[in-house]
Amino acid sequence: MKKLIAAAFGAASIALISTWVTGAAETNATDTNAVAKTYSSGYTKEELKQRLTPIQYKVTQEDGTERAFQNEYWDNKKPGIYVDIVSGEPLFSSTDKYRSGTGWPSFSRPLVAANIVERDDFSLFGKRIEIRSKNADSHLGHVFADGPQPTGLRYCMNSAALRFVPVDKLETEGYGEFLSLFQQ
Repeated sequence: MKKLIAAAFGAASIALISTWVTGAAETNATDTNAVAKTYSSGYTKEELKQRLTPIQYKVTQEDGTERAFQNEYWDNKKPGIYVDIVSGEPLFSSTDKYRSGTGWPSFSRPLVAANIVERDDFSLFGKRIEIRSKNADSHLGHVFADGPQPTGLRYCMNSAALRFVPVDKLETEGYGEFLSLFQQ
């Protein structure tokens, strides 16, 4: 079976599938209540068009992609978390962000795996794995099997789909359960 899959999709796909099966994308949160919270956009498409910038709307609602190296967070090095621009659901942490050289913010794993959904995407050059937020159903980006260890994954996200919450604002913005990630 592995030979058939490798012939069809290549070794990178095998590594990615193996990683998903072994559960490498587990939650990074220390408080399991982070998974239990429910986030919802509660906005209509018209309200989102009013609330979001044109690029945020195009990316999150129309599965768009922003330009590499010309987006807000590709080189952000500040400590904090990244949440869905529409719903606020916590998605990624700066502790898992790394410089991938792609021009988009890249992470080795999600902050709360339960807040992301993976979908097959055949829209460009074969199969890719699209990443969407669970509750707002925002298009975030894609995941690839060429990331750093321990996961081997690269969650390549669009800045336009994210909002950065710096460490000093985690508590006041309702994300206090993630403070322990940044305390030594």
